[in-house]
Formats: sequence, structure tokens, C-alpha cells
Amino acid sequence: MLTRKTKLVLTKIFSFFSVIRGYNIWVVALAQYLSAIFILAPEKRALDIVLDWRLFLIVLASTLTIASGYIINNFYDAKKDLINRPKKAMIDRLVSQETKLKVYFGINFIVAFLMFFISWRAMLFFSAYIFLIWFYSHKLKKMFLIGNVTAAVLAVLPFFGILMYYKNFYEVIFAHASFLFLLILIRELIKDLENIEGDLISDYKTIPVVFGEKRAKSIISILTISTIVPIYFLIEIYNVGYMDIYFYLSLIALLFFCMMLWKATTKTEYLKLHFLLKFIIVSGVFCIVLIEPSVLFHGKKLILTHSISIY
Repeated sequence: MLTRKTKLVLTKIFSFFSVIRGYNIWVVALAQYLSAIFILAPEKRALDIVLDWRLFLIVLASTLTIASGYIINNFYDAKKDLINRPKKAMIDRLVSQETKLKVYFGINFIVAFLMFFISWRAMLFFSAYIFLIWFYSHKLKKMFLIGNVTAAVLAVLPFFGILMYYKNFYEVIFAHASFLFLLILIRELIKDLENIEGDLISDYKTIPVVFGEKRAKSIISILTISTIVPIYFLIEIYNVGYMDIYFYLSLIALLFFCMMLWKATTKTEYLKLHFLLKFIIVSGVFCIVLIEPSVLFHGKKLILTHSISIY
């Protein structure tokens, strides 16, 4: 049976896991590796990419930076979250604001230290990334439209960190990035509809607060329709292998999303739309392997061959 002290420690660990949204971070790390193998550096062997210690440090720095971003965002949104997400806010409050700040600065120091071993450019990139996340949480988040666009840009930036590492500026990469950017921007606007009550009280100048729900829905619908442009390029112009199946299914899901959007009126209904977009984004991460599925089979064969040679 656990002691009271052990229970308290475990509760605080769970609380901190909630603050940094640990359930999201592993998806970002996986997405970075899959993007490197199938999109950003397709000419390199998958095993070489997986065993590249520099790439590992970049991915680690990205996940740590995102974690620190969640911490500082949680720090500034503490009051608003009590209105929008009361249950999660109560769990997050088990970790003091002082502790959050100490961990935040500690993580950022570790990121700078890790990037010192890569290059001064990597150190500069992540320093700018950390600053932008702080500035977004502190100021930009409350600003009309700028907050939404900045949030979407910050979500895509870690992939450009890897892009700069490989220096492969293929046009198909920007088509993928455009599709992801639009999905994240739409999700940010749905979150604004979902959190409109807390945003009104906290004086956040979001699109639903400034224009109202109906006009916000019109803007979201236009952005959703505009995803057809990058999808067209990815399916018809560039070679994405079997991943075109994902994009066709995404179009159907986004059409359903638009229909449900105009019927939604409650926080619960907006939350369902939020999860639908999240599902499309996360499933897209796993579907990256469809670009060249044979890589998985070759990798398995290589691992088996290596295991046999050892014995």
C-alpha cells in the first residue's frame, strides 16, 4: 500500500504530465522522425536517420521546447483555464506557479546546452523558437488573428528545424506544411469557439469574441475549403505514394466537419469538432509511412539480418 507521501509525489507527477501535455509530445517526436525518413530526407537510409545522434538531439530539443511552451502557456492561462477547463485546471494547480517557472527555465537551459553541440545556427534557431513561444503566451495570444496564426506557425516550426538540418528544400515539403498549417489554424479557431466564455472574461481578442460565432464559422469554413489547394498538389502534382488515400479520406472528414460546424452551438459540440481535427492531424502522422511502405519491410529485414549475424 502506498504511503501518503508517495501518493502526493505521484499526484504531482501526474499533474506536471498534464501541464506539459505529455500525451501530445511523443506524437511530435514520432512525426519528426517519420517526416525525416519519408519527406525531408528521402534519399538517406532510414536506419542512418534513426541512428543519427544529431537528429536525435534536435528532436529531443524540439520536444523539450514544446514542453516548456506548454508550461509557460499554462502559467499565463491559469485564470482563464479555471473557466474553460475547470477539471484540468484543478489538476494543474497541484504544481505551484513557482515550480512551473523553475522547470521552464531549467528546460530551456538544457535545450540551449544540447544545441551547443550541434551548431550555433541550431542554438540560434531554438533560442528564437523559445522566445517566440514566450512572446506568444505573454502577448500575442490575446491579439486579434495574430494569436491564431502565430500558434499555427509555432506548431509547424519544429519540422523546419529538421528541414534546415538536412537542407533539402523540396516543393512537396511546403505542400505538406501548408496542409498541416491550415489544419492547425482551423483547430485554433475551433478552440476559440470552445473557450469563448473564458476569452470574453480574460479580454482575449479572438475572432469569435470580435466577430461573433456565425462569422467565425464562415471564416473556419473558408479555411477548411482552402485545404483543397495543398491536397490537390499533394495528390495530383507530387508523388506521395499511398498517402493519397489519407488525403482523400481527409477531404471526406473535413466535409463532415463543415456540416457539423454549422450545427454546433455548445461547448461539448465544439470539443467534438476539436477532437475530429486532432484525429485527422495525428492519423496523418502515422499515414506518412504510406509514402513508401517498403521502407518498413526493408528495415525489418535489415534488423533481422543484423540479429542473425550477431548470433
